[in-house]
Amino acid sequence: MRVLLAFTPASHNMTIELSKETRKAAVSSIERYFSANMDEKIGNVAADALLQFFIEEIGPSIYNKAVSDVQTRMQSRVMELDVEVYEDEFRYWNKRPQKC
Repeated sequence: MRVLLAFTPASHNMTIELSKETRKAAVSSIERYFSANMDEKIGNVAADALLQFFIEEIGPSIYNKAVSDVQTRMQSRVMELDVEVYEDEFRYWNKRPQKC
């Protein structure tokens, strides 16, 4: 799923926009869910409105959690960086044959 985020630097507002294909698939999924699990069906317009509500109301929470997860993962990777790229120092004399 492709999600576009737009930030306004002054106010830090976030806009989550789904691609047309993703939005269409999400609306169809909501309609299918209502058909399978609720006593009444939901129309296309109502499903789209419900999706928009979820995007605006819950989307930022999901986004913030994802950012937090990525930060944790990146911090873990940075902590491992010294092990992955560490080079022993003063190796010149260790490579040379010892004179008696």
